[in-house]
Amino acid sequence: MTRVGSHNAILCGSHIGHNVIMGNHIVVSMAGVAGHVTVEDHAIVGGMCAVHQFCRVGKLSMIAGCAKVVQDVPPFMLVDGNPAETCTINKVGLERNGVSEAAIGALRQVYKIIFREGLTIANAIAKIEAEVPALPEVQHFLNFARTSERGLTKYDNSRR
Repeated sequence: MTRVGSHNAILCGSHIGHNVIMGNHIVVSMAGVAGHVTVEDHAIVGGMCAVHQFCRVGKLSMIAGCAKVVQDVPPFMLVDGNPAETCTINKVGLERNGVSEAAIGALRQVYKIIFREGLTIANAIAKIEAEVPALPEVQHFLNFARTSERGLTKYDNSRR
């Protein structure tokens, strides 16, 4: 069964597949969301992008237009490309939703450790736990990363 939360904007031409779970305050703009996808609260699924089946889209994340998502989109991050890569934190989305400056700074540290240092996810998680304040947003990110089955959309240094 597909479940759609409250206060969502699913724009004309969008496709929401079977067995999708959507939270609240989500924007889907002429995009394709395949079956068995979970979209957490306040996520933005950009125009003309496609989300592969069984992927998860994290809380307060943003998928840029025309992106091809084949792995989990981490919460609080912005992804773009084909295939999608994590580009940076979703700073504008975080600010608009009242996330504190301390949490935004901590998420910026999380981004640098997990996506720029070339560590395995397990080693990056250990480093984050040791070095970054254990704020609720950081804990949500870590839980999401630990439970990812498809892997996270990573930043690919070899393409730069």
